[in-house]
Amino acid sequence: MKKHKILCTICARGGSKGVKNKNIKPINGKPLIAYTIEQAKESALFEHIVISTDSDDIAKVAVEYGGEVFFKRSDKLSSDTAGKLDVIKDALNRSEAHFNTKFDYIVDLDATAPLRNVEDIKNSFEQFLKNDNDNLITAMPSRRSPYFNLIEVDKNGKVSLSKPLKSRVLRRQDAPKTYDMNASIYIWKRDALLNNNTIFLNKTGLYVMPEERSIDIDTELDYKFVEFLMKENYAK
Repeated sequence: MKKHKILCTICARGGSKGVKNKNIKPINGKPLIAYTIEQAKESALFEHIVISTDSDDIAKVAVEYGGEVFFKRSDKLSSDTAGKLDVIKDALNRSEAHFNTKFDYIVDLDATAPLRNVEDIKNSFEQFLKNDNDNLITAMPSRRSPYFNLIEVDKNGKVSLSKPLKSRVLRRQDAPKTYDMNASIYIWKRDALLNNNTIFLNKTGLYVMPEERSIDIDTELDYKFVEFLMKENYAK
């Protein structure tokens, strides 16, 4: 892996809505973003660990824990409507200009998914290389199946199964396997990232993680779950 130039990006804007200031909110004794920076450092995969943020407060905390902050994300890319891919592309372009180098691969780690471990980062990258994927996403097995117990309601109020099959599924175990994206790790070949506007490509890989390492903090309830699991893990 050392022969590859691998950039780690961590995207953390200041305007979180579900949990105020969540990226630097203390959780089990440390700011949330610190866990992801430390995991990236411990993996020993990356030439640089670059933080993309619009917040001076987040930037200060990130630098304290070993992240690199040499630009401030634009207002346009920090809005509620900004897409994650555009933010990662921006971080890549700025990093290549700043470090005067071209990276082979980009690994984006979401600061709001701190329950991943270092082995998840290393193993997902090894799988990505082994399968020659253009990109890779992480997910966990779905708790509910769209073929069995997820429903939709149309504009007329009709209730129906989200994805009906020709033959009725009587048991959840008999339904096709589905997965919930957990927003933890995204891996890209450089050109695949820059030349596409979707994460679903012909050669997209999937790395499956267990549910207990797959919570993405989006609400106060998520925050409480993650804090509970962290305390439980450290108590072992």
